[in-house]
Amino acid sequence: MRTPYQRDRDRIIHSAAFRRLEYKTQVFVNHEGDHYRTRLTHSLEVSQLSRSMCRVLGLNEDLGEALALAHDLGHTPFGHAGEDGLNAAMAPFGGFDHNAQTLRILTQLEARYAGFNGLNLTWETLEGLAKHNGPVHDVPRAMAEYLQQHDLEIHTHASAEAQLASLADDIAYNNHDIEDGLRANFFTLAELAELPLVGNIVAEVDAHHAGLDNHRRTHEVIRRLINRMVADLIEQTKQNIAAHPIASVEDIRQLGQPVVHFSDEMQVVNKAIKSFLKNRMYRHFKVNRMTSKARRVIQELFRFYLSEPDCLPPTWFALTGEPQSQQTAEAVCDFIAGMTDRFALEEYARVFDPTTRI
Repeated sequence: MRTPYQRDRDRIIHSAAFRRLEYKTQVFVNHEGDHYRTRLTHSLEVSQLSRSMCRVLGLNEDLGEALALAHDLGHTPFGHAGEDGLNAAMAPFGGFDHNAQTLRILTQLEARYAGFNGLNLTWETLEGLAKHNGPVHDVPRAMAEYLQQHDLEIHTHASAEAQLASLADDIAYNNHDIEDGLRANFFTLAELAELPLVGNIVAEVDAHHAGLDNHRRTHEVIRRLINRMVADLIEQTKQNIAAHPIASVEDIRQLGQPVVHFSDEMQVVNKAIKSFLKNRMYRHFKVNRMTSKARRVIQELFRFYLSEPDCLPPTWFALTGEPQSQQTAEAVCDFIAGMTDRFALEEYARVFDPTTRI
């Protein structure tokens, strides 16, 4: 009744790791507002873009959707701040990488099926998640462990579906971080209009819809910006495919360069948006404060569990070895990486606040 990729998609959606994305954040911590993006809403938005573009390009929609839905499963609580904190804490034990953690979740940590660990996904889905950002040369610890059992050919490019899902991720988080940043009053639409392409779109909206309230005006600008980026990506990818002798998926893997990418002009726009968001949003003093708190929460929890693994819940304690050992560090890393923002803050209070009930 289902294709293998439809089965992959369904198993991802029904996984515990996917449900936890509801309480893992992009930029803002979960309790800061009901309308800010979470990893779950972001993954759904990436999935919609990926599936739509796969359909236009004649790619496998189900594979593109599965890759998009699973791409953020390995993220820690508190976004990139949490990942930086956990990577620093794990430095003596091989470090932490969220892409490798995604692979670890999908092949081992999701222990729910009677006949196997993980979700038993197809090779193409696992390959695409392992190298959707391009060939992997500096192999993370968690990925290296899996590759000893199953070769994902990580030194080649991924399928066109995986490349497309990766850029759908770019389109989604750039545009929706713009919306969240405007909602948080980190910058104004007038300031955004100074960016290439964005200014033209703002002018278009004002010319066709004079007198719009700020909420509708913002939405109209963002939806048009998404549309331009999607259209550019599709057209450029069609040209790339036509320009190379591509007759199979293997030809795409062995091409030596991505077949899916923006035009040169749109790459300039994309880079400008990223730079603007980095300076005006990701480094905003309010975000910096939360980032500092997040790193401290993650690192202090890690040090505590590493020294006193018998304070872990029983199912996790059973996976540990001696205090300060590699085995214990990896178990603690898996435990913390799987936390939601809310659970991490509650666990921090349970461990370090004498007045909080255990």
